[in-house]
Amino acid sequence: MSSNERSITYAQALHEATDQEMGRDPRVFMMGQGIDDHKGFYGTTTGLVDKYGKDRIFDTPLSEDGMTGVAIGAALAGMRPIHTHIRMDFMLLAMNQIVNLAAKSRYMFGGKVSVPLVIRCVIGRSWGQGGQHSQGLQSLFMHIPGLRVVAPTTPYDAKGLLIESIRDDNPVIFISHRMSLFQRGHVPQEPYTVPFGQARVLAKGDDLTMVGVSHAVVDCMRARDALATVGIHAEVIDPVSLSPMDTATIVESVRRTRRLLVVDSAWTFCGASAEIVTAVAEGLAGQSFTFKRLGFAPVVCPTTAELKPASRTKLAAASPARKGVMRMGFLSLWKV
Repeated sequence: MSSNERSITYAQALHEATDQEMGRDPRVFMMGQGIDDHKGFYGTTTGLVDKYGKDRIFDTPLSEDGMTGVAIGAALAGMRPIHTHIRMDFMLLAMNQIVNLAAKSRYMFGGKVSVPLVIRCVIGRSWGQGGQHSQGLQSLFMHIPGLRVVAPTTPYDAKGLLIESIRDDNPVIFISHRMSLFQRGHVPQEPYTVPFGQARVLAKGDDLTMVGVSHAVVDCMRARDALATVGIHAEVIDPVSLSPMDTATIVESVRRTRRLLVVDSAWTFCGASAEIVTAVAEGLAGQSFTFKRLGFAPVVCPTTAELKPASRTKLAAASPARKGVMRMGFLSLWKV
C-alpha cells in the first residue's frame, strides 16, 4: 500500500503530525497531564517521551492557569509549545491567560511578538462525567479576536491542520471529539498542511445543505444516507476551521439548496450554529431560505447515562440507534 492509499486513525494522525514536527523543529515541545504515560493522551503521544526525552514531552500538575502561563511564556520566548487538556472544560481555569495574554499579546506589542502556541483539547461523549466534564465550549473561543479555532473531523484534516497550527505564529485552539479519535481515513505519510479557513464539502447534493461541527458531521453523513432512501439528496459540509470560518462555501451551497441544517455538539444558544446561520443570512442578502439548528438542550449534562438523552433536543440524535428520530427532523425541514 502506498503512502497515499494507507488508512490510519485520527489519533494516529495526530501522533504522526506531532512526531514529524518535533523531528523537524527542535523548538516544538509538548506539555500536559498524562501525555507521557502508557495511554499517551488517547494514543496521540504514545512513545514520544522515549524518542524526544522528558525535556520536550512532559507531564504537568493540576494547575491549568499556571501551566498555560508557562506555555505562553515559552511561545513568547521563541519556542513552539503544544499544551494539552484532556477535556475542554479544564481550559476555563486558564481563561485570563488564553483570552487576555495569548490572544492579545501580538496586538498589544504592535506585532513585535508572537505567540505560536497550540492548545489541544477534547470534547464529546464519554462515561458519566457530568456537567463539568462534558461541555463543547468552542463558541466561547470563536468569539475572541487573535485566536484561531479548529475542529477537524477526518484523520486527513487532523494531521494537516495540526501541522499548520504548530507552524503558525498565532495561538490555535485545536479541538478533537472523543469519538473521532478512533475513526480511520486516508492520510499521506509525508508531512502536509491544511489551511485555516477552508471548509470541506464531504458529499454533494441539491436539496438540502447540512453543516456539522466536529463529530456532528458524522451524524450528518448518516442522515444523508437515510434521506437518500426517500429521494432527498443532501450536501454535507464540514467547516473544519471555526475561526477563521469559510462561510462562502456554506453560503454558495445554501444559495442552491435553499435549505440549511446546522448540527453542533454543543448548546445552540449563542453557539457556532447560530453564527453559521447568521453568516448565511448575511451572505444571501435578503434571499429567502429555510433553516434549523440541532444541538443540546440548555441544561447541564447529567452524570447518569439514563438521564443523558433528556439533555439533548428532540432532534439531536447522537447515535445510529436514534437515526430514525434524526431522520424525522430532517424530513420536517424538507417539508417546510
